[in-house]
Amino acid sequence: MQEKAFKVLEFTKVKEQLLEHAASSLGRRKIQDLVPSTDFDEVVKLQAETDEAATVFRVKGNVPLSGVHDITAHIKRSVIGGVLSPHELIQIASTIHASRQMKRFIEEFADERTEIPILSEQAERIIPLTNLEHSIKHAIDDNGEVLDSASDLLRSLRHQLRSNESRVREKLESMIRSSNASKMLSDAIVTIRNDRFVIPVKQEYRGHYGGIIHDQSASGQTLFIEPQVIVQLNNQLQDIRVKEQLEIDRILTELSAAAAEHESELKVIVEVLANLDFIFAKARYGKRIKASMPIMNNEGRIALYKARHPLIPIEEVVANDILLGKEFTTIVITGPNTGGKTVTLKTLGLCTLMAQAGLQVPAYDGSELAVFDAVYADIGDEQSIEQSLSTFSSHMVNIVDILNRVDFNSLVLFDELGAGTDPQEGAALAISILDEVHKRGARVIATTHYPELKAYGYNREGVLNASVEFDVETLSPTYKLLLGVPGRSNAFEISKRLGLNERVIEAARSHVSEDTNQIDKMISSLEDSKRLAEKEQEEARDYLKSAEKLHQDLQKQLMEFYEKKDSMLEKAAEKAGEIVDEAKSEAERVIRDLR
Repeated sequence: MQEKAFKVLEFTKVKEQLLEHAASSLGRRKIQDLVPSTDFDEVVKLQAETDEAATVFRVKGNVPLSGVHDITAHIKRSVIGGVLSPHELIQIASTIHASRQMKRFIEEFADERTEIPILSEQAERIIPLTNLEHSIKHAIDDNGEVLDSASDLLRSLRHQLRSNESRVREKLESMIRSSNASKMLSDAIVTIRNDRFVIPVKQEYRGHYGGIIHDQSASGQTLFIEPQVIVQLNNQLQDIRVKEQLEIDRILTELSAAAAEHESELKVIVEVLANLDFIFAKARYGKRIKASMPIMNNEGRIALYKARHPLIPIEEVVANDILLGKEFTTIVITGPNTGGKTVTLKTLGLCTLMAQAGLQVPAYDGSELAVFDAVYADIGDEQSIEQSLSTFSSHMVNIVDILNRVDFNSLVLFDELGAGTDPQEGAALAISILDEVHKRGARVIATTHYPELKAYGYNREGVLNASVEFDVETLSPTYKLLLGVPGRSNAFEISKRLGLNERVIEAARSHVSEDTNQIDKMISSLEDSKRLAEKEQEEARDYLKSAEKLHQDLQKQLMEFYEKKDSMLEKAAEKAGEIVDEAKSEAERVIRDLR
């Protein structure tokens, strides 16, 4: 793949939008590394996994992917003997829990007779490390604090801590409640400095309480003193705190070693969750842009129905049908600027890159795309300042590079081919370049405003002319792609609509060759014919729908008729049987009377 094509076709912007739908850093990393694949089987699998995820979203609405963390570094540190912090351990437990939730979710979904083989295969790889998860959560809470329940010794030490702290506070509070305290203390509070309980004493009374000075205020008027009477109690507290920390370290070391024992299982969990987050992010993004799964082929066929540019808001973008690679392999789109030709190129190029990256594309169901070895794009009006190249030279450098690489399994997109130089020479170059690329069997779409290329598709096999429709009434492009109809100049019609004198317009027409006028009339006729054909096709489609509905209604009524007929025959048979039975009974009675 040509790196420049990713930038020009804005594939990087699609990835930026895709990043918004990842639930974890694991999924985001896979999205950042995402590049289109050129392997047909891999692309088919990528599309299938995205479609499975989209099916899950349609049925369930969401998936349980919260609580996933990138614990790769934690696993490595535990394996080389490092002691993990409480936060790192709780992240491991949270990730294990998320993997168990995800595994159960996918298995339950698959049990509902909905086939999701790729997602099921991923879920099967997860080994639930329930014991490790429970061991960590028994010792550490969700905020990363080591719990008293982590060990009997830790519970005992913390009980001692709380008891001793209460005694220290009681002594200090009795001091600050004494009659002289308000005079000698800056504030009647007990505070902590250097992990030891102290009281704020005014500078002039520093000798009254004795003990140790641990800090002073910014002004120097207040000293934070640990009174002599509680020094021993504070020492005991410090001793217990040291023992507490040693016990916490022992617990963390033990849990870190337990995590190291499950290195391989944890690595698989990380890998699977990264894959699943990435797959479901693709499905979420597809839902956001109202995309569908394209049918992939490796024969260069493209059939996009009502395709939209994914980066243009749905309410603004115009959907177009783009067909290429079956009856014709090259399309030349002619017509004036600002008509939407470039958007058409980018739509096809970007949809191709998205499909080969496993993303669904913003087009109708049943759309088809090919897997190309390379997508080349020469789009935009870029000047190379560093190389002091003009617009034409910059384009030509890119085109030369494309011609050196292009082959039969390439998609090539040329925007304003041959522009930036003398019109005659530019048109001749454009024709020659198109001939060369077309001869190599590549799939090509080129845009140009050179009138010489309007006839290009008429005398070359496998080439089709196209244009983007322009509404002369509103003086604006409709952005609708017209396949089979070359573009025409609308300058005279626009000038007329804007009020230019008819005499001036007729004089201008006289300066245009008769051939050009004939071509414009022919194009105008083609446009009218195409619009009429599209209208008739739409009407035919409506008639077909009506006929199908009528057919279904008739079938339904026929079925009801047969059901009613069978029911009436059944009732008639029952009635006849009853009459026969009554006649038999009457006959038997008459015979008895006669006897």
